This record gives sequence, C-alpha cells and structure tokens, in this order.
Amino acid sequence: MTPQTDFDLWSGTLCKTLEDFLQRHLPEASIVPRRLHEAMRFSVLDGGKRVRPLLAFAAGELAEAPLTSVTVVAASIELIHAYSLVHDDLPAMDNDTLRRGKPTCHVQFGEALALLAGDTLQSLAFQWLSEFPLHPDPRQQLLMIHQLAVASGSRGMGGGQAIDLESTDSTLPLPELEAMHLKKTGALIRAAVLLGAGCGRPLTTEEQQHLSRYANALGLAFQVVDDVLDAEMDTATLGKTAGKDAAANKPTYVSIMGLSQAKDFSRELLWTAHEALAPFGHRRRRLEELAHFIVNRRS
Repeated sequence: MTPQTDFDLWSGTLCKTLEDFLQRHLPEASIVPRRLHEAMRFSVLDGGKRVRPLLAFAAGELAEAPLTSVTVVAASIELIHAYSLVHDDLPAMDNDTLRRGKPTCHVQFGEALALLAGDTLQSLAFQWLSEFPLHPDPRQQLLMIHQLAVASGSRGMGGGQAIDLESTDSTLPLPELEAMHLKKTGALIRAAVLLGAGCGRPLTTEEQQHLSRYANALGLAFQVVDDVLDAEMDTATLGKTAGKDAAANKPTYVSIMGLSQAKDFSRELLWTAHEALAPFGHRRRRLEELAHFIVNRRS
C-alpha cells in the first residue's frame, strides 16, 4: 500500500469538507419534487476528483481566506461543473452513457429530468453564492458572482461547448483549439482560482494577473491531458467512455499534435503554471501540487 502524502491528506480532508457541505445543502430526495432532487444529488455527490473545488481551496489558502467562505465557493463551482457534465452527456450533445463510473443522469432519470437537473444545479450555485456571507465587502461578493456568471456563459464554458459542437468533423488550427478550450475547460478553472482567492485578503492587480496566468495554463494542461487519456486509457480506468472524441471526429490536441507532442505540451504548460506562481513564495505550495496532480493524473 502506498503511504499517504501530505497532499493526499490535505486534499482528502478538504474533499470531505466539501462533501459534507453538499450533503447538507443539496435538497433532500425526500422533498418534493422528489425525483428532480434525487437526480441533482445523483449528479453531484460521491464522484469525481473535485479538482475545481480543490483549486478554490488552494487559492483561498494563498489569500488567507476563511475556510467557511471558500467552502461555499468550492461547492458552488462544483455545482456548475456537475450541471455542465449532465448537459454535455445528453444525446443532443456528446451522447454519453457513463460518467464518474456510473450511468449518466439522462440514462438514470430520462432526458427531460436530466435537463431540469442541470438547470436547477446551475441556479442553486448562484443561490449559494448570494445567500452565504463570503466577504466583508458586499461589492467583492457581487464581483465573485459576476465572475462565475461570465465563466459559465457564452464568453466562457457555454461558448466553448458551442464552438466544440460546431468544430465536429473539421480541423481546427492549434490557436483556435486553444481559444476554444480556454473557454470550455479553462474558464471554470480560472473562476475557481479567482473566486477562492477572492474570499481572502485583497490581491494586487499584478497578483491577480499571475493567478490568471497560472489558471489559464492549467486549464489548457487539463484539457491536453484529458485528450491524451482519452487516447490511451480504457473506459473502466477513466470512468467514462474512452475514445469518444476520436469516434466523433472531434479535433483534439492528440489529433492535431500527435500523442508524444501533446504530452510534451502538457509539461510545458505545467512549467508555465509554476512560473506564474513564483511571486507568491511558500504560499503557492498547494496550487503547485494541484498542477502536478492534474498533469500527472492517469484518469
């Protein structure tokens, strides 16, 4: 058995903190409309690596933010991520049947309820961000709500998914592929970092720029590694259908760059992320560890 590292203990403790919050604050399946609440809980609880919430926790530590505030941010971001997965898996989108090692929401509950579950998870994320105290300055809390809204919308995750759908059966130049994934994958990762830090002490404009550079590099690295794993791993290991991007003829970093060069590119992006964190000294530790975890993961 591999001994637990300090990072394992840190991430495990915070994942439990997150899970406890989600268990308490997601509507119980016993409350009407019961089936909808069951679908919401099914889509969020007991699954995933919780990378985005952990990024919020790590950035919150960097900015010396209260754990209670960052937990709300981390949970809200996880709801946005979960809603996006529910909708992405629908037959009208990626048409997938497996997510996080279990049936996708529409397979388990039907397409109509899956649509509603995604919609209500998105709404609940903003409800939590607006009803819990996150910062002494209400203007800062309003800014954080605005940042997550932009990251989720047409200038962020939603827009990136639209471009992804339009690019099926076509070849994208590498700059356009990067622009797409800075929205589709990178926008929510950047929001996780900025909102986690936003719960703490004020950061200078330069510090915010460094965090944005880190998050942008990490968002691209996350997608590059996803494309590599999709090409290399099997369905059981991934917990989702392997090889689906190639089967759908979608442009990926592997299809454009080749497997070996895509792996090299992920390591270059890791270096860029580390370089962006250099001004933060010892406070960058958890963000650096998360970058290593993301680039070196095998599922």
